[in-house]
Amino acid sequence: MESGHAPVLLKEVLEGLQVQPGGLYIDATAGAGGHSRAILEASAPSGRLICIDADPWALETARQGLADFADRVRFVCANFSELETIAAQEGFDQVNGIVFDLGVSSMQLDNPLRGFSFQKEGPLDMRLSGQGLSAADLVNKLSERELSDIIWRFGEERQARKIARAIVENRPLRSTTELARIVSRVKGDAGKIHPATKTFQALRIAVNRELGALEAALPQAVRLLAPGGRLAVITFHSLEDRMVKQFFRDESQDCICPPDAPICTCHHRASLRLVNKRAITPSDDEKAQNRRSRSAKLRIVERL
Repeated sequence: MESGHAPVLLKEVLEGLQVQPGGLYIDATAGAGGHSRAILEASAPSGRLICIDADPWALETARQGLADFADRVRFVCANFSELETIAAQEGFDQVNGIVFDLGVSSMQLDNPLRGFSFQKEGPLDMRLSGQGLSAADLVNKLSERELSDIIWRFGEERQARKIARAIVENRPLRSTTELARIVSRVKGDAGKIHPATKTFQALRIAVNRELGALEAALPQAVRLLAPGGRLAVITFHSLEDRMVKQFFRDESQDCICPPDAPICTCHHRASLRLVNKRAITPSDDEKAQNRRSRSAKLRIVERL
């Protein structure tokens, strides 16, 4: 694509969703539109798609790239936590497939003005929507304990306390490279992964409230699926993957009472079938061609 963004696990997503001509589909994280284009092509001539993205710049990129499909695609700038409302507004009451490609895309990481990358000088922003508190607001205003909690909880960073202390001691911080240098001084050379990776991940998740949005969106996606419809979710870090895995596991079994419960009191009934019990990961060829795909995991379920 023109943006340089390569959609991850594209073939596996299309096969997993079982895209059919004439179907109704939702791309909840349109990005540059790579998955959207493939779904529109596979659902031709009459399949329809809603493209959702919280990032107005990403959505505009998708709109331009999908201009050839203008009569079959709708673009909505919103957070996917509003999935059911968006679908109702567009007349999509029962859909055949939904895809989530979580995290940030190459075009967002590669734009230094967005503040996502620790490798490029830019403002400490990290807001997908451009609204609300930025990463600079967090690092410069939160207490040392609050920062430590964010870095530990969302980055699973073992040295969260030391990093938070160093941030507070060096405030104010204004740029991505300033923050990256501080974290690197605390951690030293951490090997293959850049020392600031987990801290930047944690701040991005906190700024965009990503885990809360995902928690709200998953049950909405299930309710929107028609019987036999499929949901595909691509994650890029363990926090997201654990949330998706646990949700799919719970919704694919009848009883979710504690194992030691003498009788079932939850009255829960399975709404999903696991299409793949183990996460699907990129092939060696894809990882070689697209380095950012290396941590991707795809899980697919089908509505009962």
